[in-house]
Amino acid sequence: MKDIYQVIKNVRLSEKASLLQERNNEVVFEVDPAANKLEIKQAVETIFDKKVVAVRTANYDGKLRRKRRADQGRTARYKKAVVRLADGQSLDLI
Repeated sequence: MKDIYQVIKNVRLSEKASLLQERNNEVVFEVDPAANKLEIKQAVETIFDKKVVAVRTANYDGKLRRKRRADQGRTARYKKAVVRLADGQSLDLI
C-alpha cells in the first residue's frame, strides 16, 4: 500500500466495538485486505493525529447467502483492525 488514505475504509460500529472503546480505548476499523499492521498504524496516526499503541487484525471470509433462488452467492470478505490508542487519547467518530 502506498497511499495511507486508502488503508482505512470504514469504522465498524457494533456493541462489541463500543464496549472495546469504553473499556480498552480501542477503535475498530474495516481496512484494506492487503494492508499490514504497520501501514494501519501509520494511517491512523497520520489521519486522526493520535498515538497508536497496538494493532490487531483479523481476516473474515464472506458468508454464503441465498436470496429466494436455488443458487447461492457470497457476501464480501473484509479485514478488520482493532487499534488501541495511547492513554489519555480518544477518537469520537459518531
